[in-house]
Amino acid sequence: MKIYGIVCVLVGVFLALAECDVVSKFQDEPGCIKFFYKGKVPIWGENTAGAAQLCQRFQNRFHFATLYNMHNRIAVYSAFIFQPNNGGGRETRWFVEPQLVNQNWGGEMREGYWLEKDYPGVYQGDKQALNEDYTFSGFDRGHLNPNGFHAVPSRNATFTLTNVVPQNPKLNQNAWANHESKLAKLFKSQCDKAYVLVGAIPSSDNWIIKNDVRRVNIPEYMWNAYCCINQNGVPIRSGAAIALNTEQNVVEEYTLSKMMEFLQKYSETPVGELFDNQCQ
Repeated sequence: MKIYGIVCVLVGVFLALAECDVVSKFQDEPGCIKFFYKGKVPIWGENTAGAAQLCQRFQNRFHFATLYNMHNRIAVYSAFIFQPNNGGGRETRWFVEPQLVNQNWGGEMREGYWLEKDYPGVYQGDKQALNEDYTFSGFDRGHLNPNGFHAVPSRNATFTLTNVVPQNPKLNQNAWANHESKLAKLFKSQCDKAYVLVGAIPSSDNWIIKNDVRRVNIPEYMWNAYCCINQNGVPIRSGAAIALNTEQNVVEEYTLSKMMEFLQKYSETPVGELFDNQCQ
């Protein structure tokens, strides 16, 4: 697998990781691997050409992890732990990942406008989507990791363009939103901790096109999967769902096993477990 990344190094005699968020492996960063149940990173997506493993950093700490496809300029998936929402409203800013522009830049997600002020004339969109790609595209900036699944400041951190995909507005604002609300209620009422994966299946040849350039792949499907554990760390329930990214506006609920069968249709190699021991 070709990974665009940087290596965090030990500095001096202190065993402290340098601040970075585009990493060679999620496992290399303790603050990032915690978003995967028992530290198990799915095999799904690891062979994606031009993939980057992002530890999403905002206000100097990690909030979730994203496997990002720099060719399609959409995420393969985002991995996170559910948090009850404490309000705070929606972000008005959309962030980009500086290290997808230059691996030597700071790892903190930045608003593109201010990144341009620091590095005037440097194009930010070679390896990631930009806010203007979505403008007048007819598609929503569909969160994979939902802002409503977090408390501030993790909620703010979800407003990075590496965490969104072009989503059909009818689906995003109706069936998918309703499914997310259903999951949030379930996680709050029945789970002491919920590990969640949300991803997108890219289309074969459907893109947001700007100035005759294929900029952002429009996914064929949205999908999610979760693993709930109790206060003793024992799995108590799991589930998954898919939705065709069209005005059909339907979400189908799956088991984890059925989700693996679904993902296998889009993989030439074994998909493997999404969670350690299939959340059992």
